[in-house]
Amino acid sequence: MSILSPPLVLASTSAYRREILAKLRLPFTQVSPDYAEVALPDEAPDVMARRLATGKALAVASIGVGAPDLAPLVIGADQVVYVNSERLSKPGSVERAEAQLSRCSGQWVTYCSALSLATQGQTLTLDHDLYHVKFRNLTAIEIQRYVALDQPLDCAGSIKAESLGIALFSSTRGEDINTLYGLPLLRLAQRLREHGLDPLTSN
Repeated sequence: MSILSPPLVLASTSAYRREILAKLRLPFTQVSPDYAEVALPDEAPDVMARRLATGKALAVASIGVGAPDLAPLVIGADQVVYVNSERLSKPGSVERAEAQLSRCSGQWVTYCSALSLATQGQTLTLDHDLYHVKFRNLTAIEIQRYVALDQPLDCAGSIKAESLGIALFSSTRGEDINTLYGLPLLRLAQRLREHGLDPLTSN
């Protein structure tokens, strides 16, 4: 990386997003954002995802992370999962995970992943992408077996798509599989290039 390139910070401690961002082979650090993720009444999924991504990025960009003479470029990200008009949160328990997967059985489910870039308390860019998956008609035994094997209790929608969760789908639609995983990497790479961080030329 050039000496003039700003340090890159991921405003998340998520192992999933760390693995996605690492694909670009740009050095970065992770910082937990001091930001409350609260859903607002009747908020559209894309609006919610973009608002939360922005809030996380600004929360970290305002605390002075990085070198004092070079403000960091902070990435905020959020994902909202929904089937029809129902938002699917992180289940937190086996029972809720099984109930969510039963709700998704035979349905198209949409994953809306947003990203925000911020520095020095200012938002530089905001974007989001959609990825759609069609769930197979799942039996209760398949659902129970999947939850036991993959333990997706900390994943919105109750699947780990990068793992065994792919076996639950019959079809997918979207331009970037990473959007399904929680960070739209194609759009992020484009935005980073616009701000002087090109994975193919920075070192």
